[in-house]
Parts: sequence; structure tokens; C-alpha cells
Amino acid sequence: MEKKETKKLQDIKSPNFETKKNLKASRNSNNKRDKSLPWWVELLFVQIGLPDKWLIKVLKTKRRSTEFLKNEKRLIFIFFFVLAGLTYFYPVVKYSKTKINCENIAKNYILEKMNLNKINKNQLRMLSTNFCNGGKEIYEIKNLNN
Repeated sequence: MEKKETKKLQDIKSPNFETKKNLKASRNSNNKRDKSLPWWVELLFVQIGLPDKWLIKVLKTKRRSTEFLKNEKRLIFIFFFVLAGLTYFYPVVKYSKTKINCENIAKNYILEKMNLNKINKNQLRMLSTNFCNGGKEIYEIKNLNN
């Protein structure tokens, strides 16, 4: 047993072992350096010749954004949830807004053009809603008054 252990210690201490270790380390570092560039870097910065300062800024921004995405997953999830909620309810809000605008315009039209000043507020609201929905009850009431 002692012979095997001394043999291993001699191999480790030998200069051949050190050179082999250094060769492996240098091969790994050469492999890291010799990696091909991404296609967009090759196109924009090598072929077209954009400034290197821009590449540095792009890479810093890319690194920051990946770090932000890793660290703030909950915040991003909440943001998209709120955005989805607003997107879902936007048509309802828009429809309600146009309906209210139509009713206000119809009220003004009824009061000015139809000369129905004696009408009460609830009836005016009912007639304006009916008018906005395509009803012709206003014209029938006018004919009854005449």
C-alpha cells in the first residue's frame, strides 16, 4: 500500500503532472476565448461596424435586465396581472362612456328640438336612453302632444 501511495505522490510532484495540468487549463481558456460571437454581434458590430461603446452598453443592459427578471418575478407578475385586468375591462368602460355621452346629447336634443319642456327628469332620461338604443318613442310623444 505504501508503494502505491508514494507512486501517486511522485506523479503529482513530477514536472509532467504540472505541465499536463497547465495544458488542460490553457485549453479550457482557449475554448472560452474561441467561442463564436452571437449572430447579432457579428452582423451589427463586425460587419456593419457600429461603435464598440454601443456593444458595451447593450451587453450591460442585457445583464441588468436578466438580473431584474430573476430578482423581481413577483413584481412583474403583478404588473402583467393588472395590465390584463385593465385590458379586459377597457371595452366595458368605453361602452359605458359612449352610452353616457349619447344620453347627454339625446337629452339636449329632446329639450331643444322637440320642445318637451314639461317633461319630468325620469321621463327625459328614459326617452334619451330609448333614443340612443334606436327607439322612436320621442317622435310618437311629439305626435301625441300635437
